Amino acid sequence: MILAIESSCDETAVAIIRREGQTAELLTSLISSQIEIHRQYGGVVPEVACRNHAQRIRPLVQQALDDAGVSLDNIAAFAATRGPGLASSLLVGLAYAKGLAVASDKPFFGINHMEGHLLSPFLKEGTIPPHLSLIVSGGHTMLISVQAHGQYQLIGRTIDDAGGEAFDKVGRMLKLPYPGGPEIEKHAREGNPKSFIFPRAHLKDAPFDFSFSGLKTAVLYQLQKLDDPQAHLADLCASFQDAVIDALVKKTIKAALQTGHTLIALSGGVACNRALQEALTCAAQNAGMKVQPTPPALTTDNAGMIALAALLASENRPSDSLEIGIDPNLVLATP
Repeated sequence: MILAIESSCDETAVAIIRREGQTAELLTSLISSQIEIHRQYGGVVPEVACRNHAQRIRPLVQQALDDAGVSLDNIAAFAATRGPGLASSLLVGLAYAKGLAVASDKPFFGINHMEGHLLSPFLKEGTIPPHLSLIVSGGHTMLISVQAHGQYQLIGRTIDDAGGEAFDKVGRMLKLPYPGGPEIEKHAREGNPKSFIFPRAHLKDAPFDFSFSGLKTAVLYQLQKLDDPQAHLADLCASFQDAVIDALVKKTIKAALQTGHTLIALSGGVACNRALQEALTCAAQNAGMKVQPTPPALTTDNAGMIALAALLASENRPSDSLEIGIDPNLVLATP
């Protein structure tokens, strides 16, 4: 049984997981969101996020133990996200989990936040089959070829804005509430995705890399041409979303064909976008492939995915030294 903490950005999260036969059972997964706090600033303020993590983490750990009906004595190991993320936020969760490990004389595991996302579609199975992983979050967009747990090869990544970051920035341009992704998706349902023709970046020497900065600039230029952008809000949202999804889906299918994978896993905060799920599933089916989506509760930042990563780590490698520190730029896989 492992207790895991996630605090890489603005979500304080705690989860408890255990191995149940061949599968993994998530006993509880709690998230204390700071969205309403940061909405007034139009984005995450690191100092504010850190302070709120420090205030919320202790009662959230106790609530997780109570909800699972266990005590610290029942926990076999502790884990926390060590990167990538905001340094001040990472420090809170890592230090608290280390403290619990020291006080209980139990093992500690420092977990890569992106590995948590990568593994999250397979929580119920508890094992990781060969597949191509598409991770689309606020800070990252990556294509990773996975052979098994711990065997990851980076196929492509964003060279500028991440997919979720592009959604949030365009959302601000359109004067939508933070975070912009869900707001754009909501308005896009009422719009025509062909109303505005926005660019899809094609990188000649890196066919599986992504770039969304040009798309973001194209939206800005389009807004400057319109007398009343709000009158075209639904069409702008639909056209922008279509451009992002088109790039994600085409490159993912091409990468799966090149790597020989017939299973595609979709994870990260943007993975809950229904239009993306449908487009990727349709394209995969046409190519003779299958898509494994992440359960909705595990798409955004959460400790359930960190707990799963820690559980698999405990079964495949030694625990980490308590001297291990945070790494805001921690890398998951190399080309």
